[in-house]
Amino acid sequence: MNGHLRVNEWNAAMSKATRATQMLEKAGVAFSVHTYDYDPDADHIGLQAAEALGEAPGRVLKTLMALVDGKPVCVILPSDREVAMKKLAAAFGGKSAQMMKPADAERSAGYKVGGISPFGQMRKVRTAIEQAALDNEYVFINGGQRGLQVRLNPRDAMSVLEALAAPLVA
Repeated sequence: MNGHLRVNEWNAAMSKATRATQMLEKAGVAFSVHTYDYDPDADHIGLQAAEALGEAPGRVLKTLMALVDGKPVCVILPSDREVAMKKLAAAFGGKSAQMMKPADAERSAGYKVGGISPFGQMRKVRTAIEQAALDNEYVFINGGQRGLQVRLNPRDAMSVLEALAAPLVA
């Protein structure tokens, strides 16, 4: 694996290869894989991930699927924040935005809700990352499975996703 893995994470990482980790490897991005006990009953999945990883919620980013003027987009923002629909629409030059229904998000991304990663999605969609997330030295983003996160530089994530950075939070 191209990511920086601690020895005790190696076996877990090898058994956790996903389209997301494969995309990062292929792109030559430095990352590490981290697993945690996913709680499907958590009120806020991103916050539960941050707590389980012992990280600040602003450093653990959630991946959301939305529609801007009816077209699918991917949104990456801190787990303790909510997306502002007007800001999201404006970031993509659109007039309106709304969250995708969970079943539509799963179909578009090719991942289950709670395990949606912006990396290795079934269909390439335009992606935006919350501008403030770029201030972190590293962030955690879902690695394509529930309970699986990749730790990487947010600018590397932005580059490999060809994402735009914009103020997106309410």
